[in-house]
Amino acid sequence: MRFFPNFPSLAWGFTMHATRIDGRTKAWRLQGLDTRNDECAPVGSPMVEEDFMRRAIEIAENGRGKVQPNPLVGCVLVRDGEVIAEGWHDNIGGFHAEQAAIADAEERGIATSGSTAYVTLEPCNHHGRTPPCTEALLWAGIDRVVIGALDPNPTVRGGGMSVLMDQGVKVENGLLERECKAQMREFIHWCEFRKPFVTLKAAIDIQGRVDVSPEEPSERFTSTSSLKRSHLLRSNNMGILVGVETVIRDNPELSARDVGAKLQPIRIVIDPNGRIPKDCTLLSDGRSRTLIIHSRDVVAVDPPHVERYVIPSDGQDIEVNRILQLLGDLGIQSLVIEGGPTTWKSFIESDAVDAAILIQSPKNLQSGEMGIFGEEYLRDTGLVISSHEMLEGDKVTYWSRSQ
Repeated sequence: MRFFPNFPSLAWGFTMHATRIDGRTKAWRLQGLDTRNDECAPVGSPMVEEDFMRRAIEIAENGRGKVQPNPLVGCVLVRDGEVIAEGWHDNIGGFHAEQAAIADAEERGIATSGSTAYVTLEPCNHHGRTPPCTEALLWAGIDRVVIGALDPNPTVRGGGMSVLMDQGVKVENGLLERECKAQMREFIHWCEFRKPFVTLKAAIDIQGRVDVSPEEPSERFTSTSSLKRSHLLRSNNMGILVGVETVIRDNPELSARDVGAKLQPIRIVIDPNGRIPKDCTLLSDGRSRTLIIHSRDVVAVDPPHVERYVIPSDGQDIEVNRILQLLGDLGIQSLVIEGGPTTWKSFIESDAVDAAILIQSPKNLQSGEMGIFGEEYLRDTGLVISSHEMLEGDKVTYWSRSQ
């Protein structure tokens, strides 16, 4: 099927990634509210408007782990108080959310003219892998667009909204703005600071200890559910970083496994003096792009997936903020810090941690050289617990910057 047949610039021939809502439209009438009932809020009221935007936020999550470095975006088309189509950005190079929603309506023979689009991010007005979303909305006859958040990129912010308004489309901005921005926090952070959003992930025993003995590979002491949560965290971030000691000791894959990951994270190793083993998995498996950061030139013959960078340093350690500047320049928007207490503390002491996940096992480590790490280190950075859960006996706390 060819989409947008009367608008050649939008007839790309890509596989459609739009949700099918046949048989579900009435079920999603304002979460069970019929707007024809006088007891319900009328169309256009704040409560109804927020319901539609919440739905757009909800479906945007379908793209998580699949669209980096693009942000998560969802779009819902509404007419007469009823959702007629919806879509989200699902893969790099595929339809944006607005385009997917329009394609969903067209495939099922539903007219979009005169409808309202609720979209979590300002529609783009530039040509990239796909044509501008503003063109798609105008072609579809959308006469009102409700935006959650403006584009955080200062060079294009407001451009999409202005184009639509110039063409007579009614545009409103800021509906559930905080929630929309929270969903794309990594993208916004990178646009503002040109550095990745940093999440520290640490696992400790009941006494706040972790085995740091260099003689033996570390053994997993957290639960299977916690391991899965860790792999999901990896899949949802563009990069994962460890120190070279972790590579020497554990020979890790640093991959996202058993969570349906569409994209593998970029693997980053801090190796000031070129000590990474030549036969380690990261250098030999070709599984994903791998960056090695040194403080001096290192002569090496590497396979195509390996890149080496030098950040000169007078001491043993490379300055954390310079590492983040490099990764930001490479387009890495989100980063998970793993490894051990030395790496964790270096990022904390550099005030470079934006969020954290601390997994505390009920087990008591008995052997090996112990490193100490706990909640007090995170509190000292200004992070606060935003939520927590129990996973097979493990206490998992989620930390974020206080608002």
